[in-house]
Amino acid sequence: MTIDLHTHSTASDGTTPPAELPRLAAEAGLTVLALTDHDTFAGLEAAATAAPGIELVPGVEISCRLDDAEVHLLGLFVDPGHAPLAAELELIRTDRDRRGVRMVERCRELGAPITLEQVRAIAGGAPLGRPHIAAALATVGVTDAFTADWIADGGRADVPKHVLSAVAAIALVRAAGGVAVLAHPRSVKRRASVSDTQLARLADAGLTGIEADHPEQPPEVRGRLRAIAADLGLLATGSSDFHGDRKPVRLGEYTTSPEVFAALREAAVSVL
Repeated sequence: MTIDLHTHSTASDGTTPPAELPRLAAEAGLTVLALTDHDTFAGLEAAATAAPGIELVPGVEISCRLDDAEVHLLGLFVDPGHAPLAAELELIRTDRDRRGVRMVERCRELGAPITLEQVRAIAGGAPLGRPHIAAALATVGVTDAFTADWIADGGRADVPKHVLSAVAAIALVRAAGGVAVLAHPRSVKRRASVSDTQLARLADAGLTGIEADHPEQPPEVRGRLRAIAADLGLLATGSSDFHGDRKPVRLGEYTTSPEVFAALREAAVSVL
């Protein structure tokens, strides 16, 4: 088994249609693929229909808050029809659009001549996200949009959004029959990393795993996260965080072992 548990489609901020992902996964030699679009299950049906020969894990990546920083939580094996989770994701998406509109306005106020129509066209019907705004900014010469000058967390064009606490997000994922894995907790591209103490607190709250092997985490960080996971009784996963052409990462570039995948599945079953 070759297993990638963190991928995105055009249903959020990826560039690959969800129906195309299983084909690309098969070409990459994968046997298990989780579709984990940001705050939505919209691509799951199309991906499932096009996934013969590939085990498709229903998933979602939830934007949430841990103390004063944003973190991302992967919900795997979740029931997309679970009403409380679906309602919370709808609220997050609705607010994401409001935030995107205001961020475009701020970018224009700062001198970048992008338009809301342009950003919506880039999003292609997906909820507006910062990658869509960054793509629009690139067309007017802003080549590094994720900085304090522009749309990084706390940047001049950043706008606060509705967000769940990480503990509440874990509870929702578990209530939906899934398991919660903290995505890229020490990515070199994110403003804040999750401390050992915070990881322990999330483990106490019902976290099942930590994404250790990730393209934005160097080898020494991956090793440290695997050690922390072992100490806390958590599972250490690996995945590509594939976004299509938006990031220079291949499907299956980082993977989860079959043993860890089996343990995740067993943990999800035990939640029910």
